[in-house]
Amino acid sequence: MSHTPYGYVIRDGAAYIDEEKAKRVRKLFDGYISGLALQPAAEKAGLYLFHGSVGRMLRNKRYLGDGYYPPIIDIETFNKAEEIRISRAASLGRIKELDAPPKPKGTVSFTMPKVPVKYSDPFRQAEYAYSMIETEEVRDE
Repeated sequence: MSHTPYGYVIRDGAAYIDEEKAKRVRKLFDGYISGLALQPAAEKAGLYLFHGSVGRMLRNKRYLGDGYYPPIIDIETFNKAEEIRISRAASLGRIKELDAPPKPKGTVSFTMPKVPVKYSDPFRQAEYAYSMIETEEVRDE
């Protein structure tokens, strides 16, 4: 069972907006966009959370609405908050998403001919199949 995001209530199997909590969510986004840090923006909205929880709230796309949850905030607000969050984290060197993934150094490729079944024991057959692997060096230039 998944967690119901703050600002919603589930009744009879459907998600509805809890207006009192939704006001706090909107105020959180507005406070963060206006320049407050994570915890001060949350406190101004009446939410007393750790900064990690506030960050997860700001990244929660369910607040935009989907097939189950109705929208609490608009896409422009969400995107602006995300842009600010990434900018602040990047300036502090605290974001892993911005790092380019390392390029694989695949300098060797493997080829293997069709391997006939020679053994009824699967472990011996696997050992035989692995012995059939041929290597071919490929240079990236």
